[in-house]
Amino acid sequence: MEVVTFGETMVLLAPDRMVPLEYVNGFHKHVAGAETNVAVGLARMGHTVGWFSKLGNDPFGRYIRQVVRGHGVDTSEVRITDEAPTGVFFKEQISPDKIQVYYYRKQSAASLMHEDELNEVYVGKARILHVTGITPALSPECRKLTFRALEAAKKHGAAIVFDPNIRWKLWNREEACVVLNEMAALADYVLPGIEEGQFLTGCCTPADIADRLLKSGAGAVVIKLGANGAYYSNGRIAGNEPGFPVKRLIDPMGAGDGFAAGFISGLLQGEDLPSAVRRGNAVGSIVVGVSGDVEGLPTRQDVDLLLAGGSDMEDIIR
Repeated sequence: MEVVTFGETMVLLAPDRMVPLEYVNGFHKHVAGAETNVAVGLARMGHTVGWFSKLGNDPFGRYIRQVVRGHGVDTSEVRITDEAPTGVFFKEQISPDKIQVYYYRKQSAASLMHEDELNEVYVGKARILHVTGITPALSPECRKLTFRALEAAKKHGAAIVFDPNIRWKLWNREEACVVLNEMAALADYVLPGIEEGQFLTGCCTPADIADRLLKSGAGAVVIKLGANGAYYSNGRIAGNEPGFPVKRLIDPMGAGDGFAAGFISGLLQGEDLPSAVRRGNAVGSIVVGVSGDVEGLPTRQDVDLLLAGGSDMEDIIR
């Protein structure tokens, strides 16, 4: 595998109209998880990707595995359990940019993952390990698994791409700060949003945030700035790559995962840091124009077309 990632993926039940959730009668079923969003995005761009997790032995678990595998992601290391159900969550969307989510994931199947289940060879053979800050928040055993995976990547020479992806409903702030900073210090690339970076470092500006994370051990830092693109620094070069205009914002959920997929794709293609960041920006701008976590993830042809001179996502013919 070029990339291996792991973590909890759930079934998302999205309302069929933009009203408060108590007034919704119909829902659409989707697969949603930060790590599988990245995995599917990379697979759609032509890369070989593996994802591992633990799913409940139930219809939702079977659905997730079928969908992820159907996108070309290797699921051979996914484990099935009768001990707990697959997690689900509901999305409430009042407007394109006003979204609330309600999780039903406590004691889910994925929270039962533990470090003894890690296939170190599977991780070690990858060029890149993608990891988020969601997984260590699921349970103490998931936290041990996360750090063992990071150690395996270090041992075998796989680059680590870390997206904090903070979920405040899973953490208390003190614990999150300690654990996520420990993960950032082990990473070759850290991809926080601006508010996440401010939380992790106590700094305000992208340059100061990046400098603090670099001094703590990170190899390079890319700070996502939404419509303003992203700031990058590796201690030798630094700068800002502007975002791509989006005329119709449909669903901002998954934009950060799209960015990560595009950025990693750039690294795998041998692009330098600014070019990989620009590719990440391009994918993120495409994703927000489509409803759903994985439905808007583009092919490499889509991305290359936008990078070649398209001014916005409407330049891509689907």
